[in-house]
Amino acid sequence: MVKIKNKEMKQLSKQDLENKLLELRKEFFSLRGQTSSGAPIKSPGLIKTTRRNIARIHTFLKLKKEETNK
Repeated sequence: MVKIKNKEMKQLSKQDLENKLLELRKEFFSLRGQTSSGAPIKSPGLIKTTRRNIARIHTFLKLKKEETNK
């Protein structure tokens, strides 16, 4: 998974962001399982990127929630 760009995030709906978040969480869980079992990962930076993408989605979900409350 590559870094999700902010332009792309702004265009996604709340439901799309939640689906993307679920997908990333599953991927992150899988990557953590691979590292704990000692299996090699395709790219060691993938864990970091996935974790940051999850945080980025949380931020955009919070912004969308604040927009609806105004």
